[in-house]
Amino acid sequence: MKISAVLRALVVMGLASLAGGAQAADTLAKIGAANKISLAYRESSVPFSYLNGPEKPIGFSVEIASAVAAEVKKRLNKPNLEVGLMAVTSQNRIPLITNGTIDLECGSTTNNTARAKDVSFAVNHFYTGTRLLVKKASGVKDYADLKGKKVAITAGTTNMQVVRKYNEEKKLDIDIISAKDHADALLLVESDRADAFAMDDILLFGLRSNSKSPADLEVVGESLQVEPYACMLPKDDPQFKALVDGVITGMMKSGEFARLYDKWFVQPIPPKNLPIGLPMSPQLQDNIKAPNDKPAT
Repeated sequence: MKISAVLRALVVMGLASLAGGAQAADTLAKIGAANKISLAYRESSVPFSYLNGPEKPIGFSVEIASAVAAEVKKRLNKPNLEVGLMAVTSQNRIPLITNGTIDLECGSTTNNTARAKDVSFAVNHFYTGTRLLVKKASGVKDYADLKGKKVAITAGTTNMQVVRKYNEEKKLDIDIISAKDHADALLLVESDRADAFAMDDILLFGLRSNSKSPADLEVVGESLQVEPYACMLPKDDPQFKALVDGVITGMMKSGEFARLYDKWFVQPIPPKNLPIGLPMSPQLQDNIKAPNDKPAT
């Protein structure tokens, strides 16, 4: 008996659910059966993925995800494929990929070996490191100045692990405050409930540019590590990964990637129309010449 594509996809999804929530092996079949691709976005990861009005995500990573969705429409020959958008946090983004709720997360997610046990990553599209956002009047210039002070870090991020390790090694006795998201961590600094916000430097520059008083804040300190950002997708689905990688590497080869970088990292951006002013790093320039999905350790 011939089984329809829809039924076949539903059977695969059902077996995955019985297996403890494992992701379906064929994401494209799942998308085709549902006639919908579900994209994740972040609410305050400037300039990658953030809100510019109620439920209106914009940013560098949002445009990459939109390009992937457009290619999926072509591949499935479904020009009217629904594109669903869902806000995610640092804590729930991986579970929502593994349980099949979302098909692709392009935000500000570090590609590392620990996460690769549960999800797959596309080719890297940015490189960053953990630094500090502080008030200029605080006198804090590096991690050593935070001995015995309070530092906000977004929960569920690799930065939490990096700073905890550094804190233990250097015996700084830093009081780490877990924030629910980047905007909450920024508020802790602005309201003097934390002396610094430790996060990926590019996110700190973005948050500063859109803060209440950008002139009162600065990004300081050495970069504790260099980590790659990459779009996150279901594990063990080489067909879907090839599609996503193909879109991103195609943008890199055509010059579209560099154009988008200039738009979001160099030119003025919403909502305050202020530029982040961050030239492309040598690591990212090298990655454009030879795209790779190498993870951080």
